[in-house]
Amino acid sequence: MSGRHSGQQQTHTVEGTDPQLYVAVHEPAADAGLRPVLLVHGFSSSSKLNWEDTGWVAALLDAGRRVITVDLPGHGRSGAPEDLDSYSPSRIRADLLQTAFDAGVRPLQEGEPSSGLDVVGYSLGSRLAWEFGATQPEITHRLVLGGPNISDPLAEFDLRAAQDYLADGTPIADESTAQLLKMALLLPSNNIFALLSLVEAVKAEPYDPAEAVPHVPMLLVAGDKDERAGSLPQLAELARKAGGTAEQLILPGRNHTNAVTSRAFKQAAVRFLAGQEPA
Repeated sequence: MSGRHSGQQQTHTVEGTDPQLYVAVHEPAADAGLRPVLLVHGFSSSSKLNWEDTGWVAALLDAGRRVITVDLPGHGRSGAPEDLDSYSPSRIRADLLQTAFDAGVRPLQEGEPSSGLDVVGYSLGSRLAWEFGATQPEITHRLVLGGPNISDPLAEFDLRAAQDYLADGTPIADESTAQLLKMALLLPSNNIFALLSLVEAVKAEPYDPAEAVPHVPMLLVAGDKDERAGSLPQLAELARKAGGTAEQLILPGRNHTNAVTSRAFKQAAVRFLAGQEPA
């Protein structure tokens, strides 16, 4: 990986509570003069697993882009606040906005290619990125959404069944809940009780992509073996009706778990964020 890197526990508070987010800013060896790229990972993952280990940070640095990575609450190297509000999608978006400002991001200015922010999200990160782009048009330039969905799978998560399983091993009937919990328990860095707080907070703020639609250019990406691929045309239509644009990319042979490792995905995203035509 080329370029310089700095990581820190963010101490800036929003709404009076320290979000305890781990933020890393990666500087390219040769700056292309374009706006920074914010990477937002998925549920039970981390910036290291989702973006560093898969080569995303390296690819963006090689393209001369400044990269900002954040571990969501209870994930990776971030803390696990005790208050439920810290895990709500709206609060996380506010913390991401503050993170961008702390990293020096400036509002978009006509004719100034280094102004504003590009955002790449995967899975849960794509929900957060969609809402971020819709609510922060003054700084959002382009969006890349990997494994997006027309609804949030965490909204259907059976919290009581998960809590019973953790307490005494009671089997979980709902397959989706069982798979998500198993995935969350695989990573020692995850605070499982914080992740359940995140699920509870997500349930309290239902996701409706039609409620607020980003008006910026978007690239929607999914593997052809990912059931979420069916959401791409629906999201693209929402963007079209709102006066925006959305390109779609389907990755052959990829599912929701391994699409993020695709070289074709990374290359398409780097080109799209630079305003270039597909290769």
